[in-house]
Amino acid sequence: MAATGEIMMQEQVRLPDLQPAKRSYRDAIPLIIAFAPNWPIVSAIFRIVGTALIISSGAMWLVTGSQFSPDLMLMKLGLSLIFLLSGLAMLMVHHVDNRPDAYFDPIRCEVRVLRKDKRGRPRSVLRRDYDSLGSARFHGRLVEVFDVDGSLLMRLPVDDAETRHALRMQLSGFVNITS
Repeated sequence: MAATGEIMMQEQVRLPDLQPAKRSYRDAIPLIIAFAPNWPIVSAIFRIVGTALIISSGAMWLVTGSQFSPDLMLMKLGLSLIFLLSGLAMLMVHHVDNRPDAYFDPIRCEVRVLRKDKRGRPRSVLRRDYDSLGSARFHGRLVEVFDVDGSLLMRLPVDDAETRHALRMQLSGFVNITS
């Protein structure tokens, strides 16, 4: 180093800090938490209406006193197919397999949101380091993860106390946690 006060530029490699929470890789357990529907009442209404449409698609053929002219039979067939397909679609909109999963990886110190593609394989939709998250709030059976600007990033239902505790321990050294 020269006496003129030049500063040597060195490339710094940043390794995850394991000291704050005293983590070990053997004890690190990844957590997978499924998202819940935003509107549980809407999913219940869709299930009720979908079931009613499926039942009515078959019941229109069993109604007594209906006419069996060829024109009406064709309309009944078309209408029953429309009722059946739209009823199935309403039942499958809020199906459990259509929801994304949040995968908290303690080894890479990141959270990934995974959604299944058409073939059923999980694909990463969102990937964030724990350091890039703003804060996390644990209250009741919900965990809310906020961005650095304070906007809500994700709201996850966590029913199990052990899962809440494990998630709190994973995030404790990296994210500001409020209760």
